[in-house]
Amino acid sequence: MRTLLVADLHLSEHTPAMTRGFIRYLETTAPGARALYILGDLFDAWLGDDLLDQPHPLAETAWEVIEALRRLADSGTAVYFTHGNRDFLIGERFADACRATLLPEVAEVELHGVAAVLLHGDSLCTRDSAYMAFRQQSRDPQWQAQMLAMPLAERAALARQMREKSGEANAAKAENIMDVTPTEVVKLMEAYGVTTMIHGHTHRPDVHDLIVAGEPARRYVLGDWSDEDGWDLVADDSNAFSPRLRRFPLDAPPNAD
Repeated sequence: MRTLLVADLHLSEHTPAMTRGFIRYLETTAPGARALYILGDLFDAWLGDDLLDQPHPLAETAWEVIEALRRLADSGTAVYFTHGNRDFLIGERFADACRATLLPEVAEVELHGVAAVLLHGDSLCTRDSAYMAFRQQSRDPQWQAQMLAMPLAERAALARQMREKSGEANAAKAENIMDVTPTEVVKLMEAYGVTTMIHGHTHRPDVHDLIVAGEPARRYVLGDWSDEDGWDLVADDSNAFSPRLRRFPLDAPPNAD
C-alpha cells in the first residue's frame, strides 16, 4: 500500500483551479492509499473553525474540501493534518468534519517500517528572527483565544494586513534566511533518533542527503501547489524505502497505483 504526503496548497476563495485540482487528486490519486498526510498550509489563511457557519466565500471552498476529504477517509484512507504558518487556527471541528486527525507540531511516525519525523517546516527557519517572534506569539493559546473572540470581519482584515506585511518583509530578506537552518534540522532528527524528515513550507522541493549521528539521512521537502501543478511524496511497501517526490499537472494527477 501507499502513503501520500502533500503540503502548501494555500487554497482560498481565489484559487478555484487549485481547489478543483486538489479534489481531483483526492478522487484520482489518493483512493486506496494507507494514509494521506497534509503537512500544513492547506489554506492560505484560516480565520477559525466558526468560519464554517458563516456566509463567507472561503467557507464554500472549505466545505468542498471537507466533503472530499471525508469521502476519502470514509473509503478507508487515514487522513492526518499538521498546522502550517497560514492555517494554525484550524481546530478539532474542522478535523472532525474531515474525519482527519490533527498531528502535533512535530509528529514521529512509522512509514512502511521506517521511523520519520513530519512537520510543516517553519519552525526550522530560525535565521528569520522576525518570523520566529511572530510564530511564538501566534502559537500562544491566549493570543489565539483573543483572535477567535474578534468578529470574523475583523479577523479577515487583520489576516490581510499580516499577509501584506509578510510579503513586503520577505521581499527584503536574503534567500537563505527564509530557508531552514541546517543545524536545526540535524538537532531535531538527533532528538528523535531518526534519519528521515519530511516537511514543506519553504516551497523548495528537493531531496537532501545529510549525516545525522554518524548515519546517512535524508530530508524530503515538499513543493507548493499552483494553478497548473501539484506536488506530493509517495512511499510504498517496497523493500528499499525510497519515497518519490512527484510533480504533476492538476488536470491529470497520477492514477492510484
